Formats: sequence, structure tokens, C-alpha cells
Amino acid sequence: MPYALRIDPSDEGRRLDKVIRSIWPGLPLSVLMKGIRTGAVRLDGKKADFAGRVEAGQELYVPWEAPKERRGESPFRRTMPVLYSDSRLWVVDKPANLLVQPDTKGQDNVIDRVRYMLRLQGDAERAYAVHRLDRNTTGALLVALSGGPLRALQDAFRERRIGKTYLAVVVGRPPRQGTIDRPLLKDPGSNTVTVSPKGKEALTRYRLLAAGREVALVAIDLVTGRSHQARVHMASAGFPVLGDLRYGDDDANRRWRKRGVQRPLLHSHRLQFDAFSGELEDLSGLLVTAPLPGDMEALTRSEGWPVPEILEEGGGKAERGS
Repeated sequence: MPYALRIDPSDEGRRLDKVIRSIWPGLPLSVLMKGIRTGAVRLDGKKADFAGRVEAGQELYVPWEAPKERRGESPFRRTMPVLYSDSRLWVVDKPANLLVQPDTKGQDNVIDRVRYMLRLQGDAERAYAVHRLDRNTTGALLVALSGGPLRALQDAFRERRIGKTYLAVVVGRPPRQGTIDRPLLKDPGSNTVTVSPKGKEALTRYRLLAAGREVALVAIDLVTGRSHQARVHMASAGFPVLGDLRYGDDDANRRWRKRGVQRPLLHSHRLQFDAFSGELEDLSGLLVTAPLPGDMEALTRSEGWPVPEILEEGGGKAERGS
């Protein structure tokens, strides 16, 4: 029986074939290709392109049945790119508009997606977020697959033995490099963070990678890991993240929204593992990199910035340091 659904915002910019296979992982490739080739698969009522990119809110019509729902599951299970994996941990490439853990029952989230992907592989379905990314922040997220690695990796974050580098498009032209050392205070009621002497220690370093007339691309190293740290610190320095409705520049956000900026352009680009001992010793020197998401890549290219040279040619990868 044919089925129709709306493209989820977290799938914005993904290839159509990848979206379909994430929703129907057991669908034979030949069936998928035939459905697209014959026009039986349609987007907003039009024949779909096999490698075309989808947009949030589009109606996807397919000639096969709805995804199967198991008891206790939400109806749609999705996958995500995996940047690194072993028996103890995964590093996944988190899309925008996706919570790490759900606010409400049945809400799509990173951890349930990882558990679903583990189930497809026949593995145990234990998965725990080692750290957090905001809903609309993309990129590398570390997930532990059991309690021992979870505790060890959380200790490593507290001891600053895992470096975190973000990429952000900011309003204005920052200096070539800078350090922001300002305590941050979170109001749990409003989920808002401010610079305050009553807050917790927070240290951010940034460096300018490329700049245009109105916006710039920066790399941000979070020495500490406070909530909303990159967004609040950059805004406090006079260079708010483009697209950030909470801490950003309203006028710039309005102008760039017309050009397709729909979220804060902040991306968890790199996780760098320093020296480890014990069961995680073999992770020493591991560097995991998440490629730029589609919206940030499109903006950098429209500005004429030499992105491959800046970021080192290639997509997401995991490699060992020397």
C-alpha cells in the first residue's frame, strides 16, 4: 500500500536515496532504484531525482508500505553517519534540529537513532551521550556503548584530555585570534546563559579562518564545556554566531535568513584525543573530523572562501596522530 510522509527538518539537504534507506533500511536497492526511475517515488507530486537533495517539509510519496513499528518504538527510525566506531564508543555526525536526548516521549533523538543502528547490526542497544550538542548544532558527537567507557570518557572531558574544535560563521570580522575568559551563568528556567561573575569558569580560544564583507568563518576551541559557551562567548566579544536567534544579531539574521540561513551556523568539527591509559589507551592521538554540513558549505562557497584548503581536503574521517 503506498505511503506519504513529510521530510523531517533533520534530513534537510540529504540525498533522497539516503533518506529513504534510513527510513526503510531493509528495502532492497533494486526496489528503491526502480521506484525512482519509474516516477513512482515523488517529491511534492513531482518525479524525484535519485541523488537529489531533499528539503524539510517536502511531501515524500513512495509505492511501498509505511515503516514497520515495533512495540514501544516511535514510528520512524533514522540513521546517521558514523565517523568512528569500535566496541566501546561511536562518534556520530549529528544533523541539525535533532536533540541528543528526547524532551518528550517518542521524540526523535540521537541516542535512540544509535540504538536503532546497533540493533540493525545485531549488537546490544546500549548507548550513552558522553557530552551534549545543542539541538541545532551539527557535527561530531561522542557516544559510549557501555558504562565503563562512559565514565572514562566523561573523566577525560573533565580533565581536558579530549579537545573540541568547532567551526562557526559569525557576524563581523574578528581579530586573527583571540581568547575569551568570562564566567558563564545558566538560568535553568529560561535555558539562557549570560556572562556573570557569579557563573562558572569558561575559557574559549578562537582563530579567524576566512572573512567576507559581513561575516567570517572562525575555528573555536572550547577549553571548558559550558552550556551555550561558544554562542555566548562569541556574542560577548562582539561577533555573534550567524543565525542565532537567542544571542545573535537580529538585523544580520533577518538578512541572511532570506539567503537560506535557518539556524545558528555552529558545527562540532573535530574531536582530538590526547594521551589515555588503561582500556582506552589505544585511543591516544585519535583525531575525528566531521565534514561541513550542507548549509555551512554552501555559505562558505558563496563567499568564495577556500574551504578545502582551510579545513584540509576531504570529508569526515578518523585518523591517528603521529
